[in-house]
Amino acid sequence: MEDRFGNEHAAGLPYARGAIIRSTEDDIAKLQRAGRVIDGIVRTRGLEAVFNFTGLERSLPLTPEELAVADDEIAPAIYGDRFRTAALAHLGGTPGRHDAMLFNRLTAATVATHLTLVKPGETVVGVSPTYSHPTIVRAVALAGATFVEARDQRHLEEVLDSGAAVPLVALTRLAVSYDLLPDDRIERVIAAAHARGARVYVDDAGGARVGPAIFQQPKTLEMGADVGATGLDKYGTVGPRLGLLAGERDLVSKIRARAFELELEARPMLYPAAVRSIENYRPERVRELVATTKRVGVALRDVLGTRVHETPVTAQLRGEDILEMAMERGGVTERTIVPIEATAALAMLLLEDHGIITVHFAGLPPGTSSMLVKFVVPETLARFGGPAAFAKAVDGALGKLGGLIHDPAAIRRLLLGDA
Repeated sequence: MEDRFGNEHAAGLPYARGAIIRSTEDDIAKLQRAGRVIDGIVRTRGLEAVFNFTGLERSLPLTPEELAVADDEIAPAIYGDRFRTAALAHLGGTPGRHDAMLFNRLTAATVATHLTLVKPGETVVGVSPTYSHPTIVRAVALAGATFVEARDQRHLEEVLDSGAAVPLVALTRLAVSYDLLPDDRIERVIAAAHARGARVYVDDAGGARVGPAIFQQPKTLEMGADVGATGLDKYGTVGPRLGLLAGERDLVSKIRARAFELELEARPMLYPAAVRSIENYRPERVRELVATTKRVGVALRDVLGTRVHETPVTAQLRGEDILEMAMERGGVTERTIVPIEATAALAMLLLEDHGIITVHFAGLPPGTSSMLVKFVVPETLARFGGPAAFAKAVDGALGKLGGLIHDPAAIRRLLLGDA
């Protein structure tokens, strides 16, 4: 596939790599540069000058009492059963039939599932409203299998009936683009997979809470999936950044064993924090985050017009549009960077000038070239000055990017420092 500028997408990614951010190594260097910026802000202006607009909560919520038992042997002994009960309730599981496991991150749950349920030479079919996350594609590759993205239901059934060995369908109901798979499509996908002997893994990173809370969809396992996983840093939970997997007991047992062999499990000392995060979850909080995001979307649209792309739960500036706006403001007609680099540069300018941390700095690699505004915490937005202040900051950063867009060397310094 190609982007609007004719750049071919990099393998396993929904966007093109450029000459500045060429690889995961460069992604890491960019994050290290952002870390130095954050450190400078905290040292000179204090922690209150940093604003988390990632839509993610990645802290460690432990009380002094919980911290006292945060030990790899003691914590699971005390919190193990409580964790399992809370996890199954959260993901719609049934005690006795289902089991749950805590991973060091959502990607680890995805990788362990594929390495357990998929053999080399087999095929995994991805089903998503737009495209499966790169972590799915990479997990399939690690398993030595072939990944096929189903374009629609007919294509899914053609692959299932092609004679290829398809042990697993990886379903994403809320894509990284934040488009949603409707209930009837989910039902047909799961039914088609099960009718042909394939199991269904749900990459329910954000959908596990957004689907039920915003769209009145069933919980992950209530949909009929065999296994599903979500992140505890997303949309109504408050961290830590751990992966929560639940599913049929025999499958979870096998996945757990593989995960421990590969050291993908979460440190058991984190059980108290995970339990607190799950038990304190409330759907009302998700609805509050979405309502706040919509207010920011209106403010952005007032400043930037129709280039603000909106889904039911997000506002977005697509990478191609960011690059085009910067080129227009800089009076440049020849493209000097690719869209993902334009998004990265905008994110770095917002961080440098306003202390805004965007979700672009939370993914490695980013799952999209768009700048996502999602699940905005109302308290953070109020502390920053409100929706209009945020929109003004984005507009100003776009103008500043326009002044740099003619000079790739300056953008390289912005993104990577002196490296």
